[in-house]
Amino acid sequence: MSQGAPGPARRKVTLDEYKSGNVPKSDLSSADLDRLRTLKAVSVVEKRDHWVLTARTITGVMELSRIRLVLRPKFPIAGNRLIDWLSYANGQNSTVDKELRDWPLGKDGYAGLVPAALLHECRLLSRRGLRRDYVRRQRVDTTLRGRLDVAAQATKCFGAVDQLHVRTFEYEYGGWENLVCGAALAAAADQVNDPHLKHQLTVTAMDFPVPLRAPDALPLLARGRYSILNDHYRPAHAWARMVLGGGGPDNLLNPYGFGAQGLLLKLDDLWESVVRRMAIDAAAALGGRRARDSGHHIRTHGRPDGGTPYFRPDVLLTFAPPTAPPDSTLYLAVDAKYKDYAKKNVSREDRHQLLTYIAGYTAPVNPLALVVHPDPNGPSGHQLEFHGPRGLVGRILVLGLDTRADPKQAAEPLRKAIASFAASMATN
Repeated sequence: MSQGAPGPARRKVTLDEYKSGNVPKSDLSSADLDRLRTLKAVSVVEKRDHWVLTARTITGVMELSRIRLVLRPKFPIAGNRLIDWLSYANGQNSTVDKELRDWPLGKDGYAGLVPAALLHECRLLSRRGLRRDYVRRQRVDTTLRGRLDVAAQATKCFGAVDQLHVRTFEYEYGGWENLVCGAALAAAADQVNDPHLKHQLTVTAMDFPVPLRAPDALPLLARGRYSILNDHYRPAHAWARMVLGGGGPDNLLNPYGFGAQGLLLKLDDLWESVVRRMAIDAAAALGGRRARDSGHHIRTHGRPDGGTPYFRPDVLLTFAPPTAPPDSTLYLAVDAKYKDYAKKNVSREDRHQLLTYIAGYTAPVNPLALVVHPDPNGPSGHQLEFHGPRGLVGRILVLGLDTRADPKQAAEPLRKAIASFAASMATN
């Protein structure tokens, strides 16, 4: 997303994940090159008369000085589903309405869905009625309402009694919850290119207090606390973080910074977040949990540098009581892979990785690990078995989850696999 509409000379350059394209040297300024290398959105290789840009796993839109760089995903999640998956990854459970789900992607691609989601949640807040609270104000008045600011009165009024500097607490809409929404709406209206969306963001922003600047709103989000009185602001604030923190490749999942001329999404990180939540929720429903203690992870010893790095899967599930010692606990490793394993064989590196998890975490009675990948053609699955001189070494269950479905519905094959594993361990 850009800060304002792109200039007429800016041309569009589109790259698919892991694909390359040539850009004339005159199209990229030194500032553009610094941004590309800092964000690691694409790799940049210099040739004699051009730059070779190669896309990575980051998708989205970047406004550069002379080009509009569009990075497209290899597993396209439909626009009417991406909002569901983003909401799920961010821990939101509210149902997104039809207007937002059917929002056209337009030139901004996925980036245009984030302001649309912010708009939807802020409209819900406005219809419900914005939360009012006592807000501290400093004002100059002719009557004493509140508490006299003695220092200001002495230094600014020089003994005058017709102008009183007072501190009051006014019951109004200026709480931090509303200020954040106002700032995000204003920022989104400045950034989007779609005139219809820009107008709706601007109109909705009028329902909120005069917004803060984005740099001032982010600390409010960081310090803000939720209670039963303001918990309904969480969804709007989740999208506000994405708008105010735009610019980094992980900003939709772990937003930091502000004011960049782009909105990027690392889809492999999104996939890991979604699979992690699916697996943890499925285990919790069966009495299991995620193993978090470092004592539960495989570690490397004997390195020359003295380090002991972990072999840590994306999710390590355990169905033993929390007080059980690690050496008697049974585990299930679940790894999210943003790869097309419905059509391609699991890579040698991934097979070795999963077999290491099996050797270190599982019991001989059921040496299993799960690989979960996206499948835009519908749910899929197959099982790999590894046999050696002494028999079965391990099994890897490769599950493809339907990216066309709602995340909770798409998670059904993973839930069944985890439930089957838990039942098999209970009977052994």
